[in-house]
Amino acid sequence: MDHFFEKIAEILEVDALNGPDVLADFPEWDSLSVLSVIAMVDSDYHVNLTAAEIRDSRTGQGLLDLVTRKTVK
Repeated sequence: MDHFFEKIAEILEVDALNGPDVLADFPEWDSLSVLSVIAMVDSDYHVNLTAAEIRDSRTGQGLLDLVTRKTVK
């Protein structure tokens, strides 16, 4: 999961993303960003996510935890 937050920050076009940051608080967080996260996670981590799962994860750390849980399965 190296550089996970950096990849999400790049999608959001912001300097940094930290674990406790609420994704919806970023003006750049929109449906296109969600699709970009889905594509990045599928490509880089071979994990399939839904938009609902991403929405429910709420924070950067929640998103990382979700991907980690699905990677372990």
